[in-house]
Amino acid sequence: MLIKILGQAAGGQIASQDVVALIGFQSLNYMPILLILTGYISVLLVVTRSYQDSEMVVWFASGQSLVRWVRPVLEFGLPIIILTAILSFVATPWANNQSAQYRERFEKREDISRVSPGKFQESAAANRIFFVEGISGDSTKVKNVFVNTQQEGKNSIVVAKEGNLEIDKNGDKFLILSKGRRYDVLAGKNEFRQMEFERYGVLVASNSQAENGDRSAQALPTADLLKDRNGFNMGELLWRLSLPLMALCLMLLAIPLSFVNPRVGRSASLLIALLLYVSYSNVTSIFQAAVVQGRWSFMLAWWPMHLIVLFIVGLLFMWRLNVNSRWHPLVMWSAVKHARLLKVKSSTKESAAA
Repeated sequence: MLIKILGQAAGGQIASQDVVALIGFQSLNYMPILLILTGYISVLLVVTRSYQDSEMVVWFASGQSLVRWVRPVLEFGLPIIILTAILSFVATPWANNQSAQYRERFEKREDISRVSPGKFQESAAANRIFFVEGISGDSTKVKNVFVNTQQEGKNSIVVAKEGNLEIDKNGDKFLILSKGRRYDVLAGKNEFRQMEFERYGVLVASNSQAENGDRSAQALPTADLLKDRNGFNMGELLWRLSLPLMALCLMLLAIPLSFVNPRVGRSASLLIALLLYVSYSNVTSIFQAAVVQGRWSFMLAWWPMHLIVLFIVGLLFMWRLNVNSRWHPLVMWSAVKHARLLKVKSSTKESAAA
């Protein structure tokens, strides 16, 4: 993110003085994902460490169940879930809107204020090129101005000794040039016109260009998403609702998923946990895309992936709680192995007796 924003600033796509603000807005945008991963990995590492240090052996020997971990995990995770919801529904849309306004403000700045001395600069409308030799006083006054404008098949070149910005009574911004010349050339014709002027005005920004910011779904407040329930807005609402639910489901999933053999490393469980998170996030994105494209309704798409994860959590809890059951696969496998071993010993004794 940092490299991308710095690259945009170096390429003239955003203002250099806005870099720190844009990084802050993007940080708020990524913060819900970081919080979800923080809670998930924290619970996973703590419970895994309890298994590795044989503390879970004492826990189970004391008659405690694995389910008793749910309450402390929820007490730890509740602030993370609430903060994720606040960021998802309030802070992230605001940050996206502010970021879009910063970018739009830079694009709609008056052309002359975007010009760097000694550098050709294209206008926001892509029909005018500015060049100034230097800036005198504040940034609204320039010296030795060159303006090349192409409009309606006519090419106009204006050179002036100095210029400054003025705003008329209607709020339109003009670049007022003084002591210069204008050259007009009609495309495809051998017509050429030269004029000298003492004062000449160039419109650089109309008052009708209002800075409304980004009104896309990601920058809209949640209340506006509910007012206009199109595919894009409902898809964005699904994503915002999914983030706190993901935080809850993943922290519950981390409890039974943290089981490790104390004699074996924990790399495998961490890898499986991260793969489950990636799958969960990608499935959520698929459901969001289905809502955006109109293939699924919001009411049909917002809950299935979370219900599936909760079902997996329940299965894993049952697996760990029934580890001593006679029907548990591990117990059955141990019983079969033990029976085979007894059979081998019995055959050995019979052979020795014979």
